[in-house]
Amino acid sequence: MIEGNTAWILTSTALVLFMTLPGLALFYGGLVYSKNLISVLIQCFAVACLMSITWFIAGYSIAFTETGEYFGNLSKAFLSNVSADSEFAGLPESVFFMFQMTFAIITPALIVGAFVERAKFLAVLIFSCIWLLVAYAPITHWIWGGGWLAKMGVQDFAGGLVVHLNCGVAALVFAYLLGPRNSKKQLVPHSPPLAMIGTSMLWIGWFGFNGGSALAADGNAGMAMTVTHISASTAALVWMAIEWVKHGKPTLVGVATGCIAGLATITPASGFVGPSGALVIGILAAIICYYMVGFVKNFLKIDDTLDVFAVHGIGGLLGTLLLAPLGSKSLGGLGLSEVGILEQLNIQILASIAVAIWSGIVSFIILIILKNTIGIRVSRDEEEAGLDRSSHSESAYN
Repeated sequence: MIEGNTAWILTSTALVLFMTLPGLALFYGGLVYSKNLISVLIQCFAVACLMSITWFIAGYSIAFTETGEYFGNLSKAFLSNVSADSEFAGLPESVFFMFQMTFAIITPALIVGAFVERAKFLAVLIFSCIWLLVAYAPITHWIWGGGWLAKMGVQDFAGGLVVHLNCGVAALVFAYLLGPRNSKKQLVPHSPPLAMIGTSMLWIGWFGFNGGSALAADGNAGMAMTVTHISASTAALVWMAIEWVKHGKPTLVGVATGCIAGLATITPASGFVGPSGALVIGILAAIICYYMVGFVKNFLKIDDTLDVFAVHGIGGLLGTLLLAPLGSKSLGGLGLSEVGILEQLNIQILASIAVAIWSGIVSFIILIILKNTIGIRVSRDEEEAGLDRSSHSESAYN
């Protein structure tokens, strides 16, 4: 165990928690109507707290006990058999537990963007808790916990599959079953400055998200941070350029959203590609995610309010597939795959299909049960009044 590695992962843990609280909360909060700002903030805050306890009770044990192909066991439930002297992956296990907890926090929190302004708060909490245990933790085990996809050789450095595709598919299912908002007006973000501030916090936190996933303070962590920044910067500029050409003016929300698309897309590839690969990923992330936003809303007719599937789901999928060719030394990558480009691509495709199917089915079952018991949507009058007042008896602005 190297003390410098421990110090870096402790720092990364704080950075990744900073992504959710307050980064994601402010990013999403700035994008909704002012009458729903409190509801978005409390959803992100409460989900963070609830996921922390759920991860402690059973999520960590399911994900990181190496006993099965598909699920861990409960031998580390409530952190049983974990002491101050325990080690995991070359780190104190308490540090590894906390670092992974921050990933378990932000993944369900990202889904919030799909159902803002119309979901029941209680349904959000129950869904998030169950989803963490039956979708997130098992998929984490498959890929990072020594499960069947890990043994197959899948590459997912920091969560293109575990985090982004997983939450993106769940968000699409949630938005579909919830139905569109009652208002036919296009959502106009009430505070682009808040959204930009939240994006900036996410960007900073992503250095811990991707750089910390090296689990060491070394050159791999440094390269992961480098390619993360290049992809984010590139995607932000390309998204802005597309918007400028199409609509005549660039927007703050547009450049911020492009940045998030670049960050999400580089995530799985950040430990495998070089700077030139990151530039390619940033360009493709902006173009593909931009047009997927319209595809989901206009073609699929699904009201994924803040475009979680188009940005995170598609971004995570895109980065997962692109890392196979761009990770090759011949294309400027680090050459860490033990198989050829085509074979690695086949593994990435199979893993992506498996994650999407499992996340989609599990999310659908949980939501159907909730829909037919406590309900998942507020009433029309509550939605019209705004969730700040109708669900929480508070107001962001007086």
